[in-house]
Amino acid sequence: MNIKKWIILCLVSSALFLIVIDMTVLYTALPLLTHDLEATATQKLWIVNAYALVVAGLLPGLGTLGDYVGYKKMFLLGLAIFGGASLLAASATTPTVLILARVLLAIGAATMMPSTLSIIKLTFKDYQERALALGIWSAITAAGAGLGPVIGGLLLEKFSWPSVFIINIPIVMIVLIISYILIPQYPTNKDGTWDFISSFQIMVGLITVVFAIKELAKPDNNYAVLFGAFAIGIIAIMMFIRRQNRLKFPLINLAIFKNPYFTGGTIVAITTSFILMGFEYILSQRLQLVLGLTPLNAGLTIMMMALASLVGAILIGIILTKFGTLKLQWVTLLLAFIGILAFYWVLHAHLAIQIVTLIIIGLGLGGAMTLASNAIMSNADDKNSGMAASIEEVSFEFGGSLGIAILGGLFSVFYSLFFNFNSNSVDLSKAKGSLDETLIQAEQLPLSISKELIEAGKAAYDDAFSLIIIISILSLAFTIILLIWMDLKHKRLPE
Repeated sequence: MNIKKWIILCLVSSALFLIVIDMTVLYTALPLLTHDLEATATQKLWIVNAYALVVAGLLPGLGTLGDYVGYKKMFLLGLAIFGGASLLAASATTPTVLILARVLLAIGAATMMPSTLSIIKLTFKDYQERALALGIWSAITAAGAGLGPVIGGLLLEKFSWPSVFIINIPIVMIVLIISYILIPQYPTNKDGTWDFISSFQIMVGLITVVFAIKELAKPDNNYAVLFGAFAIGIIAIMMFIRRQNRLKFPLINLAIFKNPYFTGGTIVAITTSFILMGFEYILSQRLQLVLGLTPLNAGLTIMMMALASLVGAILIGIILTKFGTLKLQWVTLLLAFIGILAFYWVLHAHLAIQIVTLIIIGLGLGGAMTLASNAIMSNADDKNSGMAASIEEVSFEFGGSLGIAILGGLFSVFYSLFFNFNSNSVDLSKAKGSLDETLIQAEQLPLSISKELIEAGKAAYDDAFSLIIIISILSLAFTIILLIWMDLKHKRLPE
């Protein structure tokens, strides 16, 4: 047994763990952070969204750049940027500085993320070993998403919110040194050159389209900005597609999407991250603000879904070679569908019952994420593994960004619509913006009015969350039907 390749897997997985945790660790810190920095509801969304938004925009260009300059170089450079940005985030004293730090964290993450997958693909040549390695990679992604709130909760029990960023720094330093020594220089793509113009086009397209979607979901959106951003994004994406079809060596070879297994993996990646990130974003705050759990207990509750995702991801990695990819994809999503549907019905039941449904959701989503990663990476040749990895990462990051932007934005709209409280003592224009703002208003009121205001806010939160769950259920149902159709249509094609 070659121990070195499994150590390399541990190194790239450690870096991936930091990246994923940074997307979710703020969930438990968000109430304290919002209060300390006096961030508005819009700033709060940007503190969370800026990271995933910028990562999604930069991934296509930086991922394919690794094919030409080397995956090891990109991995180490990304780690260094990520460590420096973590230090800036920890020292932030205003929402603006924290948002800037999150952007820099995103640049570091986008630089190294595709290389983690490319390094795994080129290190593990055996298909079954690679499937297991990708299962572990996906398990780390799922576990990181769920453990982020737990780690945040543990840190916040003893320290202030900057600690959620400080913890990155020593880990980055250790991984950076060992990776420099152990990870080899892999062959680069000698065909053609990296196209900066294409990279810029897709970056502008992805960022502006997601920004427009985020703006659309806001209750006080600016339609001029919304339509302007959307128009710029669509034009940029159309220019990108046209350029790819004309280039001899495109940044993204669009012909790869003709492969049903590659396309199916992309669809599953977007759907699972859309549900996972949007659902967890709202759930983690509900556990604290509505149910009154401490940050640590809220994180432990979320962790149950993460642990189930880890188990599901590893199990799929083991049995993948025995069943068809498309069939397993819709089966795992069906399991997640059953879990979310059950969660809707037990929303007001005992927390232990809710946790059981979260475990079912985690098993389904964790398995689906492994299948998505394997389908995408196994259907691209070695010299284009950076391109495939960037598509895989964009799918997950873009889906997660859309999940937080759309589900988070719609949740804010629904909360404002369902919030019902009449009192001359309360500034309703502020109180109905979010439950955080409702609670801040309640702190300034007499006890009798304060209790009524808090109860009104909690009721509006649960009503809004119920609609978000329904949207999640419908999204999964649509994806399952699409995958079943693809499975039936392409069941005779070789994988």
